[in-house]
Amino acid sequence: MAASAKSFLADAGYGEQELDANSALMELDKGLRSGKLGEQCEAVVRFPRLFQKYPFPILINSAFLKLADVFRVGNNFLRLCVLKVTQQSEKHLEKILNVDEFVKRVFSVIHSNDPVARAITLRMLGSMASIIPERKNAHHSIRQSLDSHDNVEVEAAIFAAANFSAQSKDFAAGICNKISEMIQGLATPVDLKLKLIPILQHMHHDASLASSSRQLLQQLVTSYPSTKMVIVTLHTFTLLAASSLVDIPKQIQLLLQYLKNDPRKAVKRLAIQDLKLLANKTPHTWSRENIQALCESALHTPYDSLKLGMLSVLSTLSGTIAIKQYFSSAPGTAATTARSFDLVKLAQECCYHNNRGIAAHGVRILTNISASCQEKDLLPLEQDAVFGLEALLVLCSQDDSPGAQATLKITLTCMVKLVKCRPHLSQSVVESLLTQLHSAQDAARILMCHCLAAIAMQLPVLADGMLGDLMDLYKLIGRSATDKKQELLVSLATVIFVSSQKALSSEVKTVIKQQLENASNGWTAYRIARQASRMGNHDMARELYQSLLTQVASEHFYFWLNSLKEFSHAEQCLTGLQEDNYSSALSCIAEALKSYHKGIASLTCDPMESEQQGNTNLVRGGRTIQSHQISRIQIVPAFMIPVLISSADFTSCMLHIVLFWVQYLPCGLFWSRRAASTPLNPLSFQCGFVKLRIDLLQAFSQLICTCNSLKTSPPPAIATTIAMTSGNDLQRCGRISNQMKHSMEEFRNLATRYGDLYQSSFDADSATLRNVELQQQSCLLISHAIEALILDPESTSFQEYSSNGTAHVESEYERRMMSVFNRVLEEVESLNRKYAPVSYLHTACLCNAVIALLKVPLSFQRYFFQKLQSTSIKLALSPSPRNPAEPIAVQNNQQLALKVEGVVQHGSKPGLFRKIQSVCLNVSSVLQSKSGQDYKIPIDNMTNEMEQRVEPHNDYFSTQFLLNFVILGTHNITVESSVIDSNGIVWKTGPKTTIFVKSLEDPYSQQVRLQQQQGQPPSQQQQQRTAYSRF
Repeated sequence: MAASAKSFLADAGYGEQELDANSALMELDKGLRSGKLGEQCEAVVRFPRLFQKYPFPILINSAFLKLADVFRVGNNFLRLCVLKVTQQSEKHLEKILNVDEFVKRVFSVIHSNDPVARAITLRMLGSMASIIPERKNAHHSIRQSLDSHDNVEVEAAIFAAANFSAQSKDFAAGICNKISEMIQGLATPVDLKLKLIPILQHMHHDASLASSSRQLLQQLVTSYPSTKMVIVTLHTFTLLAASSLVDIPKQIQLLLQYLKNDPRKAVKRLAIQDLKLLANKTPHTWSRENIQALCESALHTPYDSLKLGMLSVLSTLSGTIAIKQYFSSAPGTAATTARSFDLVKLAQECCYHNNRGIAAHGVRILTNISASCQEKDLLPLEQDAVFGLEALLVLCSQDDSPGAQATLKITLTCMVKLVKCRPHLSQSVVESLLTQLHSAQDAARILMCHCLAAIAMQLPVLADGMLGDLMDLYKLIGRSATDKKQELLVSLATVIFVSSQKALSSEVKTVIKQQLENASNGWTAYRIARQASRMGNHDMARELYQSLLTQVASEHFYFWLNSLKEFSHAEQCLTGLQEDNYSSALSCIAEALKSYHKGIASLTCDPMESEQQGNTNLVRGGRTIQSHQISRIQIVPAFMIPVLISSADFTSCMLHIVLFWVQYLPCGLFWSRRAASTPLNPLSFQCGFVKLRIDLLQAFSQLICTCNSLKTSPPPAIATTIAMTSGNDLQRCGRISNQMKHSMEEFRNLATRYGDLYQSSFDADSATLRNVELQQQSCLLISHAIEALILDPESTSFQEYSSNGTAHVESEYERRMMSVFNRVLEEVESLNRKYAPVSYLHTACLCNAVIALLKVPLSFQRYFFQKLQSTSIKLALSPSPRNPAEPIAVQNNQQLALKVEGVVQHGSKPGLFRKIQSVCLNVSSVLQSKSGQDYKIPIDNMTNEMEQRVEPHNDYFSTQFLLNFVILGTHNITVESSVIDSNGIVWKTGPKTTIFVKSLEDPYSQQVRLQQQQGQPPSQQQQQRTAYSRF
């Protein structure tokens, strides 16, 4: 079970304490100065790890200068090591501050008599082209080395020329003629020409340069018809066109011409490869004639390998805008009909091809046509697509080879896409999957289960009769403990949970638990429990978490599982809610809150303590509580208050309190300092989500109690008089009006907090974000219902809420929540402006809305358990004090230039869900303590509030702020960062950094003030100094 927390505790950082930046650099510097070559090389190759760990300019600048020294005085092997380090750390090169000094030390080796040393230097310069694109001495050295008689040096010069051409317009324009002369020269060997031609792909800085390079390449294609020369020239042609963008249609026609007319298979394969590149990059530039020509070539070629490549290009185009352009031709012409028929004919022929890859691309084309052209009547194509998918499913599910599995993935992806756009085909597709599931290989079964779950999440197509087939298969998996069997157990359990999201029967739970006991390990059981929590089967999840508590060795894992068990138990308590039974609802909510508080205690620590951190482990196993500690304990927890409010008398109230302390006092759970979270992995999203759920349940409970108070606490006799006097008819109902107002504000506050949680979850997947959004919408729904029914029925509008049900739903949980939203809105709208001011119908509507929302089982989505994308920002401020508690001294007549540098750090899958477009930095200052006399100073000079947006380059950004501190005293400067993704959405990811600045009075102003206090006018010399003091 040690792996069970890999998803969220992997970065906990347990182990020995590592060195800081300066110590690590000094350690590597010691190795560089060693007299042994092996130690020097070891120190050099450890620099990329240092750059990754401490990616700020001050360290990187020092490190690269040390490497430049090694490059200057070392032997060729050390130079080669430094070259490899530079190439690995290319994104850190722009952080070098002393670029001139760095280049000077490296460039000194270019004058060596050793051609190998010169070659390594040229490659070093080429690797640094991004920071020295316009260095004329480097340009001259490259041009000179191209004429060298040493092949190693010439190849290095070609490498450097290619890199500088990509970065510098001037160098590209200057070297183009030189490259052209060398390529066309008779003295240049053919193999050298093949290496020179790819440099021309970088001649795209302006139109004239690109045009001249294209003309040269056109001459080369016709002048040198050998296979190698044509392949290199055509590929360079394609890359140049893709970069310059203006010649892409011509390049597509040229490639199609070679594909059709050139008899050499190698040239045809190269043409297909480049066509695939252009299809991915610029599908909108493909005309109907281009697609038609490609279809004709695919229909007439006798080679399966070439047909597979052409179909790969067509399947790529079929999923883009090009397929709509292909079918949107002007009606009424015979040629148009023939063109449309050719693509369909090709796909239909290939669907049943004996080559699996060709068949897969054929069904993908039919699927994309059915999905993209929904306005057309494509019923025959839909049937062909379904039959082709079923044939491939039967063929590939019996074979566990890698090729068959890759084809099966394509087939299942097409099935999900086809069902999503054509829901009427879902039943036949699901029946085919279930039929084939029994005879398939284990690897294929896993993929098929994923497909079934994906389809069932979108459409409720798995009926109860199909559940029996799944359970029979679950029993037949066997007792094997192989990885495939374990994965199959998880996949089948997921499908079962999706197909029966409302409730699992006892027989189903028994079968799953028995199979887990016989054939699974703890990690498999945890994954199944996690899926149960995601699908809302909390009773099953609680039992599995309970069984895993004794199988973990780490204390953090134990508390994590214990918290999950309590959360599942809390949600299970809410399944007993019934409409119109409000006292039972209060009891269920109170029971759920108990479990949630126990779970949050395991997740974090000290939820019952005050904000002071001390005197932990107060009660454990019968210990007594010290007198000075009693004041820190909350006698009546917040989640008990609704129960106490609903209690009939004082005796019942005290009984609840006694039962609470009898239940929780002996275990000492609320005072445990041990928890699942750690300082390095605080589980901030999990804690925030659960705390919001607790507050939401408390708000629901309080609302039900408020609605009950209309019966238990009727309005006083003078309520009518108060209402007539104040002109507010709502006052006739007594104190319920104020209570409802507080409830509405509380739900709006909860919606705001859910919005903040959403904005702070930059790395979350879309399903998790949608879940948070649904919780926010439920809070807004209740606040809107309170306002529409009770507080302000006249001015309430339902138009902004009426479009919620039209959105496309992605899961069963979302479908059920949207159904509840629509039903509640209909009931509220039907009661709006009726039975004024407040009637029992209104309060019953609110209570039933709360119960309906709580009856939908909460889904704990993937981000609660697993972080697939990890993004963090590390900030560095300068100037910064040596001691964080010490302030930076600044005179009040000067301005502080605050430099903010930052590094964006990624996990193993950067940009999986969203990417950072820019970083927003907000700097604000607050006066903490004021010293000296009070002066009348403009309000603009009292605070600093600035914001800048910077775009990271190679995950690094820097900017500066100019701050004023006119008022004497200590100021608190806060720098907060947030990120903006490629869609322009702002995410409050942090971090927030704080430094202190002490504003001091400048000496001359202090002297003048002292003289004024003593009654002495300033001297003429001092007055003259005042005018020129700043100079």
